[in-house]
Amino acid sequence: MNLNRCKETLGFGLLRLCAVISVLILGVIIFDIAFKGAEVISWEFLTDYPREGMTKGGILPAIVGTVLVTFITALFSIPLGVCAAIYLSEYTREGKVVRLIRAAIRNLAGVPSIVYGLFGVVLFVRGFGFGASVLSSGLTLGLLTLPWIITTSEEALKAVPKSFREGAMALGATKWQTIRTNVLPYAFPGILTGAILGLSRAAGETAPILFTGVAFYIPKLPTSPFDQFMALPYHLYILSTQHHATEVVKPIAYGTALVLLAVVLAMNLLAIILRYRARKKLKM
Repeated sequence: MNLNRCKETLGFGLLRLCAVISVLILGVIIFDIAFKGAEVISWEFLTDYPREGMTKGGILPAIVGTVLVTFITALFSIPLGVCAAIYLSEYTREGKVVRLIRAAIRNLAGVPSIVYGLFGVVLFVRGFGFGASVLSSGLTLGLLTLPWIITTSEEALKAVPKSFREGAMALGATKWQTIRTNVLPYAFPGILTGAILGLSRAAGETAPILFTGVAFYIPKLPTSPFDQFMALPYHLYILSTQHHATEVVKPIAYGTALVLLAVVLAMNLLAIILRYRARKKLKM
């Protein structure tokens, strides 16, 4: 008995140690970025255009470009992903073909993002003739997040109790009426959370937009979906590794990293808040 208790205590101790180490590493990274990035964060930095090869000025075009490409990603991937999840969860019967489709979707979620970037060049930049643009990048990121949204949405739909469906059907509701009025409202918090987390990942991606439309230095805002654009992750990559004056722009790089980190954390926080409110509304 004492030996088993010692093993259990040791096991819990190791788990706590791993948790503490993970939190400390994450905390050190966030603190370092926040401490060094806060030195350059100002209203001018957030609202001004870059100047003199990005050695001076602000990052407004990069912020706007990131928002625009994420918005296009959402318009493309969320409706398509949710509809695909509804079809797989509610209208298909379990079988080899359906299992194969689900396995393919899960595998696509693990494909390296640079592969999506190359595919985006072939399909959107050259195939559809959109060129290197905000639209091409947004659609490419939409393909990247689509498997994630399908998977999380389907899991949210499957979590709805069968009694919700059976009760509505027993009262004479059609299949679609049951889904629209009973299933989707209950699954909405999970669907919303998965969608926002998928978009937060897309907002921080560099490789897909590297091939499909992003540029390092464009001191103006895009005026058309077919314009090239600046984006925070690619901007940070160039400042940190490719700029001719790396030491000069290092403070700007930390400021860009802090803004990007704030955007991603804000999206994750938004997902938590919206999920909490949606679940609270369902319980009322």
